Amino acid sequence: MGRGARKPQGFRDIDGILLLEKPSGISSNKALQTARFLFKANKAGHTGSLDPLATGMLPVCFGEATKFSAYLLNASKTYRAVCQLGSTTTTADAEGELTSECAVRVSIDDIVTVLNQFTGCIDQIPPMHSAIKHKGQRLYRLARKGLVVERAARNIEIYSLRMVSFEGSALEMDVFCSKGTYIRTLVEDIGKTLGCGAYLASLRRTGVEPFWQQTCYSIDRLRELSKQGLDRLDRCLLPVNSALADLPELTVDPAAANLLKQGQAVQVNNAPLAGLLSLVHENGQFIGIGEAGSNGRISPKRLMNTAR
Repeated sequence: MGRGARKPQGFRDIDGILLLEKPSGISSNKALQTARFLFKANKAGHTGSLDPLATGMLPVCFGEATKFSAYLLNASKTYRAVCQLGSTTTTADAEGELTSECAVRVSIDDIVTVLNQFTGCIDQIPPMHSAIKHKGQRLYRLARKGLVVERAARNIEIYSLRMVSFEGSALEMDVFCSKGTYIRTLVEDIGKTLGCGAYLASLRRTGVEPFWQQTCYSIDRLRELSKQGLDRLDRCLLPVNSALADLPELTVDPAAANLLKQGQAVQVNNAPLAGLLSLVHENGQFIGIGEAGSNGRISPKRLMNTAR
């Protein structure tokens, strides 16, 4: 998760989640820092980087929301990808140098058959141009030196893979996948299986669980809203616990809430027997994440800082 820099003068403590529409041509960290500056937020981080050429939903966490960013990093995601068939590049996307070209002689039936082959649980070897570390060094740094190292395959899941259009040598498709999926590698592997090669021409992230079909804000739109003041910008933020929408919610009384905030486990009637919980005070205030034990006790796991 990308972290904000030191607290500049005039910045403030603010908690919430911004669904940012990242533009093409800048890094995820650059987009994060631009949003942080507009909101004057002391603390910010993003969840799940997008490559500079990629666009789309980039959840940005402000303040206490950064504590729960791991749940978004582990989230399923959806993408709209355009694959250029018949060509390959050094990076498996449009940023790389062309390495091969060949005629595209595939039918729609061929494409549908191959897409079905990549649906489900598959093993995927991460690309050299990625942020994964090898002996303490980022793979993309090694790749820039012309080095290639062995990478262990990772098990991912493609929940659905649907062709949107196929015109000329451009294949457009929708991808719904698990965390850790490299769309560049998926496209490259699809090209290999089709026998003509392929690279990722463009990519847009269309959703991040649980924020399906939620409003995203472009940097230009946020700049416009900032002219109306910080209060108007703040209305763009989702509550911190919106990142935990898939967790069961448990309401606790004031006495239990105080004990939890002190790091103590509490006994709660009718509590689940196991698993993580989103804890909410009777007054509606989100407290944090707790873990249910088999004895009906709830232990604090990750709590909001309400003392500041």
